[in-house]
Amino acid sequence: MRFFTAGESHGPRLTAIIEGLPAGLPLQAEDINLELKRRQGGYGRGGRMKIENDQVEITSGLRHGKTLGSPLTLNVSNRDFSHWTEIMASGAVDESIKKQRKLTKPRPGHADLVGGMKYEFDDLRNTLERSSARETTMRVAVGAVAKTLLKNLGIDLANHVVNFGGKEVAAHLSDLTVEKIKERAGSNDLSLVDTSRAAEIRAYIDDIKKKGDTIGGIVEVRATNVPAGLGSYVHYDRKLDAKIAAAVVSINAFKGVEFGLGFESGRLQGSQVMDEICWSEQAGYSRKSNNLGGFEGGMTNGEDLIIRGVMKPIPTLYKPLMSVDMETHEPYKASVERSDPTALPAAGVVMENVVATVLAQEICDKFSSDSFRELQEAFQKYKARLKKF
Repeated sequence: MRFFTAGESHGPRLTAIIEGLPAGLPLQAEDINLELKRRQGGYGRGGRMKIENDQVEITSGLRHGKTLGSPLTLNVSNRDFSHWTEIMASGAVDESIKKQRKLTKPRPGHADLVGGMKYEFDDLRNTLERSSARETTMRVAVGAVAKTLLKNLGIDLANHVVNFGGKEVAAHLSDLTVEKIKERAGSNDLSLVDTSRAAEIRAYIDDIKKKGDTIGGIVEVRATNVPAGLGSYVHYDRKLDAKIAAAVVSINAFKGVEFGLGFESGRLQGSQVMDEICWSEQAGYSRKSNNLGGFEGGMTNGEDLIIRGVMKPIPTLYKPLMSVDMETHEPYKASVERSDPTALPAAGVVMENVVATVLAQEICDKFSSDSFRELQEAFQKYKARLKKF
């Protein structure tokens, strides 16, 4: 299973093509639209979310509510394109049109300048349009398809914010299940499990916005009912935690990943970190704790996956930082596109769907998956074998 995305932030539409899905997977457009709506929510979002109301159009690979096994094509139209038809035209245009919304003052923290240097652009909008976080729309759309596959195999995921711009907001999580996280974090527009902190965090975000600044933070994704043995220790590029780490860091503005205790484990002794193994006739093997976040040796160990991603502050500031005009090389205040004080709740949705995509890819690679029925049978047979080991 693999996928490609295409499209620019202010272009006519965004597209994703997924190849390698099993035939016969039940799928509805509404499954995808639900995730797209989640991505557009969250406290602190700005004007673009009021313009766009993302809805998917499935143009291939699906018939009568089931996948065909052929490439699945997903399209999401940009409503804002009506204001950009000449500026983003694919054909030749007059020089006067080219000068409209031309970007020559790169924004610190963005891909603008380096992209222009790499591809020899005299208009950095060519970089901005594709490097925009708008691309995560299709990462979520692909993830929604992956989540549908996982759900039909009994695997579920959830996300929540654990740190808002330096403010720790995670409740005690030792006995918190994926189901409880979905219920609590889904009940508010901040993706908080500890809802008693909501008023405080909203006031904090409002204050950041008034100052023309932005904040980042840390989001956590958990996955439950993932069987042991996904991934492999035999080669570096087959380790599943490495694949997930790469996928998470590929999300716009994400700068780090940890599993379980993560970086904290570097401050502890081995006896405080390793998860002791136990066995019961009913459940088979399990761990007494989950400090390693469900991974051992690059493979899942049967415990819930616990993955945290670090998102830097959104680099576009309404109080712009200094930059350099690339036409004159003179210092200048950076250009300002739309910006939000924070996008952490939305980032959690993106990360959840990205993790789901990697898990679905791994499952489709490991098990026979020409048809979804075949995949289900192979998956259940494998789980039964593990229980008897």
